[in-house]
Amino acid sequence: MDHFLILLIATAVIAFGFWPRCGKRCTAISPHEPFWKTLLAHHRPNLDENMIDIKPTTTLARLPITYKVLFTGFLLVIGVGLMMAGMQIMLTHGKADGKPGVSINDIVYSYYGNRSGSKLESMLNGAMKAMAPDEVRFTLIQWARDEAPIKEWPSTIEPIVKQHCVSCHNAGAAIPDFTKLANMQKVAEVDQGASISTLTRVSHIHLFGISFIFLFVGWIFGMAEYDLRWKLILISTPFAFLIVDVMSWWLTKYFPIFAWFTMIGGFGYSLASTVMIFTALMQMWLPKPMWWPKMTE
Repeated sequence: MDHFLILLIATAVIAFGFWPRCGKRCTAISPHEPFWKTLLAHHRPNLDENMIDIKPTTTLARLPITYKVLFTGFLLVIGVGLMMAGMQIMLTHGKADGKPGVSINDIVYSYYGNRSGSKLESMLNGAMKAMAPDEVRFTLIQWARDEAPIKEWPSTIEPIVKQHCVSCHNAGAAIPDFTKLANMQKVAEVDQGASISTLTRVSHIHLFGISFIFLFVGWIFGMAEYDLRWKLILISTPFAFLIVDVMSWWLTKYFPIFAWFTMIGGFGYSLASTVMIFTALMQMWLPKPMWWPKMTE
């Protein structure tokens, strides 16, 4: 609660500092003129068609070699990180339905759940399929379908779990400890998808962490020689699609149809980030005649 209050106060201070104020300058504005209309009119001269945003002292092509190397290193690491994130999605959510590749069903099973069976069954038929022989998986699935009876735990289920599961699912791991019957019974319940606590934790990590990546990528791309209208679209797109992506997790938790928005959000910010990264690298290291798209000043 203390952290929340500090964040709330800091937000209020920042908002107060940037909130538009009126002094003598407001006399030039009609009292009936909406604020947002006035704001757009103020910026309209900067949005002329086909205008290239060029500032000779700060364009990527004219940067000192020191900053070119610095920015290139950052962009390359971020690019590799995006690819690793894609692989991680393929290896986790991509196996939720037991089939290779990320599909709508994978997203639905991850957030809404596969409510025709238990989470244990979904994992054994999905991401954990290769971790145990078919007969072992069948025994565990049948135990879950029988509502996880306690009498079968010491004689049948516990030895299987110790042999095939506890090397990862133990007391020292961040994932559930399967040496305890209560934890096994919990995953043997009907699969309700991601919990509210999990969604809250993952959401705030993504919103805080990934937004900083988009901030720095957009800041570097902001020095590119590019059509201003498209530059503004590309810089703002990742933030918009990140919000769409995270909100879709919560909506999918209750309405599976919103799984499509998860696909759209992830694709949208990945595409915009890729365009910005490649454009920045191209303009830093290639001669202007080789740039794409061609820039006409």
